[in-house]
Amino acid sequence: MSQPTSRATAVPRGTFWQSFGPGLVWAGTAIGISHLVQATRAGASLGLGLSGVILLALIFKYPFFEYGPRYASATGMSLIEGYRRVGRWALWLYMGIIFVIAVITQAAIVLFTAFLFLYAFGLDWSTTAGGAFLYAICGGLLWYGRYRALDIAIKVMLVALALSTLFAAFIVLPRVDFSTFSLGWPAAGTVSFGFLLALMGWMPSDIAASVYNSLWTLAKDRTSGVKATVGIARLDFIVAYAGTAILVFAFLILGTAVMYGSGMTFSGEGPVFVTQLVELYTATIGEWIRPIILILALTTMFSTTFTIVDAFPRVIDRGLTLMRVDDPELTRDRPAGRIYWVAFLILGAGLLLLLEFFQGPLTTMVDVATGLAFLTGPILAYLNLRAVTSPDMPEEARPGRAMRIFSWVGILLLGAIALAFIVAQIPGMV
Repeated sequence: MSQPTSRATAVPRGTFWQSFGPGLVWAGTAIGISHLVQATRAGASLGLGLSGVILLALIFKYPFFEYGPRYASATGMSLIEGYRRVGRWALWLYMGIIFVIAVITQAAIVLFTAFLFLYAFGLDWSTTAGGAFLYAICGGLLWYGRYRALDIAIKVMLVALALSTLFAAFIVLPRVDFSTFSLGWPAAGTVSFGFLLALMGWMPSDIAASVYNSLWTLAKDRTSGVKATVGIARLDFIVAYAGTAILVFAFLILGTAVMYGSGMTFSGEGPVFVTQLVELYTATIGEWIRPIILILALTTMFSTTFTIVDAFPRVIDRGLTLMRVDDPELTRDRPAGRIYWVAFLILGAGLLLLLEFFQGPLTTMVDVATGLAFLTGPILAYLNLRAVTSPDMPEEARPGRAMRIFSWVGILLLGAIALAFIVAQIPGMV
């Protein structure tokens, strides 16, 4: 096996703007259901009372997301190769998690996006037809432009999203009850443990997205012709992470201002939830806000749909390829191949079947998907830490002692919360 080399010194350095983008693509994945649905529901139920829970997730999950671009820029390989270098068991464990969460994650995201799409355009289609249409649009854009199309589209959508979200939050700010603000854990009985787990599961995203980000970092290198240094890749991600944190509190403010104390709660039914979300803004602020809220919601969810539709096939393509080789070096700089499109079609078929036969409320599917993300999070966090501290990682690019300690604290904390939830469910199972 070849000796690890730091790309920061082994290849020509590019500028920040030449390498800017993978972090925003990751943000496109993060800013979706966690913001528009979960943060808004949190604001509606407890006002700003869940601010501490959200901050807890944002702070302690940060290192594991940052390890994605760090590993890719330092080694020229994705975290999937990193798992394979840790051991075959790590790769198999990761792929097992992906196969469990892929379809239900896509279904939760596409289902809500389809509800929004049909509502915004007044279409009398089934949600399955709406989901199929959106999936086909994403597939067409990816087929035509590959990563470049993803990169450009996400930058445009996130600019529109950020402007419309911050504008709406600024308008409703005077209506916010700031006395509800709390940095502590909510008192027992005020909100269910299941919702807290679901809120943190995709806050700001599933830790599995760190792997997607490592692949997008490499894809950006190939399309731009410039190799990002570790410092530039980390800065790109930090900018994106800060943006997602600001926007989640903007959505929390919107939910608080519009719903908290109104005596109303969000329906679990998708069409009703979407109608409530839009109509309550217009009733509170004015009819003129309707197009802004629709742009905000559609941009949020389509950017998430677009990125996640690309992410799972990309991960499966790389993972299955690695399972067939003995040396991870053989997949270095490998673009997505035929397996990507086979996985795209199979996942699409599974998605449409689930949409066709799923009869439960939207919030149930969302909470299941986000809950699974939290329960598997400590495992993925541990694998990420193992990858970036392995001998294959250039020493100067490895996280420092303080970062490693902080990572272990995060793993233990997330693991303890997940274990507490599992223990809490045992009485209902017996």
